[in-house]
Amino acid sequence: MPNDKLELESFLPYRLYHIADLVSREFARIYKDRLGLTRPEWRVLAGLGQHGEMTAKAIGEQSAMHKTKVSRAVAELERRRWLTRTPDEADRRVEHLTLTKAGGAVYAEMVPLAKAFERTLLERMHETERNALMVALTGLESAYRKNRADFDAFDRIMSRPGGQTPSTDDSV
Repeated sequence: MPNDKLELESFLPYRLYHIADLVSREFARIYKDRLGLTRPEWRVLAGLGQHGEMTAKAIGEQSAMHKTKVSRAVAELERRRWLTRTPDEADRRVEHLTLTKAGGAVYAEMVPLAKAFERTLLERMHETERNALMVALTGLESAYRKNRADFDAFDRIMSRPGGQTPSTDDSV
C-alpha cells in the first residue's frame, strides 16, 4: 500500500512557508513596535528605500503582495507623508512612488534594525549551516526559475476535469 499521507513536518513547501512565517512574524514585532508599520507598509517602504523610485506594480512583484495590499500600504504611507506619487507622463494610470524626506528618515532608521535582526538570526547558526542555507536558497530559487514552465504545465494538468485545481491562496 503506497503512503497516502502527507506529513507536513517534512513537506518542503510547508517547511519553507512555516520558517518564513515564523521569522517574518518575529521581525514584524520590531518594525511594528518601533515604527508603527504593518507588513505591507514595511515592504513598500523597504522597496522604495532600496530602489528610490518604483511603481505600485513593481512593488507588488518585488514583494509578492497583491495589488490591493500594495494600494492600502501606499495610501497609508502617503497619509503619513512618507511617500509621494508622481503620475507617469506617458501613461496617467501609472504612478511613480518615492520616499519623502520623512520617509527616507524612517527607512534610515529601519535599515540597522533589519540588519541587526538578520545578523542575530544568522548568528544562532554555525557558519557551515549559514553557508549551506545560502547555497540551498540560491539553488532553490535557480531551480524554480529554470523550471517555471514545468510548474505552469503542472497547473494546467491539475486544472483539467478530473484534476484538482490548485488553491489561489499565496501560502501553503
